[in-house]
Amino acid sequence: MKKILPFILLAGIGFLSYSCDNSDDNVVVQDNPSPMRDITGTFTGANNADWTIHQGIDASSSQVVLVYRNENSNSNLSAKWQLIPKTYFLTNGRELDYNYTFNAGNIDITTRANFDQNTMTNVEANTYLNNQTFRIVLIKTAAAKNATAPVDYNDYNAVVKYYNLNDSNVPSTKVN
Repeated sequence: MKKILPFILLAGIGFLSYSCDNSDDNVVVQDNPSPMRDITGTFTGANNADWTIHQGIDASSSQVVLVYRNENSNSNLSAKWQLIPKTYFLTNGRELDYNYTFNAGNIDITTRANFDQNTMTNVEANTYLNNQTFRIVLIKTAAAKNATAPVDYNDYNAVVKYYNLNDSNVPSTKVN
């Protein structure tokens, strides 16, 4: 019995240590969840200029704006959200960049390339320029600043979970 008592004690301490672990995902609950909006549009431009999709938004200075691109925009696959800015490396050393700028009333999502985007193949244009869907996520600055644990903004699902956002019925707008 004396030999088994230390093992029982060690097992009890191990169980208590494990059950008191505080490494679970902290969720920041906002009073009013940040609005999310999907926009779908086709990039158009001339020569080597930026190609832009314009969208009106209602953001305040107390919000952080994140933009995600649905990498499966022109397919029947479920949405796969990629945070932008993002660079895609195409064949023959060609690079295509997605970026965005915003103010309180507007957001501009742009593509810029080291080549004339008019020379893209139909497959490339359908993959990167035509009918592209973006998700705009507005997060209250206070929630982002006071977060006790960092969140990986590259991981859309982690952002939704961390900020307790409801992405089941996101309004959608077709632009251009």
